Amino acid sequence: MPITDPAMTRFWITLDQGVEFVLKNFQRMHGGEIFVPKIPSMRVTDLAEAMAPELSQKIIGIRPGEKLHEVMCPADDSHLTVEFDDFFILRPSIKFFQREQDYMLTALGEKGTAVRQGFEYQSGSNPHFLTVEEMRAFNYRSAS
Repeated sequence: MPITDPAMTRFWITLDQGVEFVLKNFQRMHGGEIFVPKIPSMRVTDLAEAMAPELSQKIIGIRPGEKLHEVMCPADDSHLTVEFDDFFILRPSIKFFQREQDYMLTALGEKGTAVRQGFEYQSGSNPHFLTVEEMRAFNYRSAS
């Protein structure tokens, strides 16, 4: 099984989790902001092991244009990023309305805090990584 890079990581979200997140954000939103879920990461090599443990892995290197890690909150936008318990908001950099909007508080009353300057939320430095066993459990649940 060809693997592009042993250090490559990606975020992991199920279809059901993604749909639930979108629907909840319709209730949370003021308008113009971008919602980013706090979700686990996984190593591509671990995913290959979880899906096909009987196959050998061959590292083929990174492809042109491919990234080692996914970035959902870039450091360049840390001045716009607000952290909540289970998600982030990237505030709009342009004004959409005549009124001032407080994006530190969602429409549901959830309070956020500004992240530190230079903060980045990316799959390679995410504190929550799935194990091979956890990925196998997801695969089993989705197949049944």
